[in-house]
Amino acid sequence: MWCFTVKQREMTGSQYRDLQLLASQTQVELFNEPYENICLFTVERVQYSAFVDYADLNGVDYTAYSAQPTRDELLAEMR
Repeated sequence: MWCFTVKQREMTGSQYRDLQLLASQTQVELFNEPYENICLFTVERVQYSAFVDYADLNGVDYTAYSAQPTRDELLAEMR
C-alpha cells in the first residue's frame, strides 16, 4: 500500500473524484489557519502506476509515502 498526500485546495472537484476512484481509501485531515487541509489517498500497489500517471498528467502535486503519515508528521512538514 502507498499513501499519497495532496493539498485540498490544489485539486478541482473532478480531480478529487477521479483520484478517489483509484484509491482504496480517502481521508481528509483538517487543519486550522494558517495550515492547509490535506487529502490522504491510500492506494493499492496494483493502482500505483494509474494513480501517479493520472496525477502527473493532470498537474496534481502530490507526495508519496510507503506508510501513512501521522497528523503530527503532516503538520511538521507544513511548518
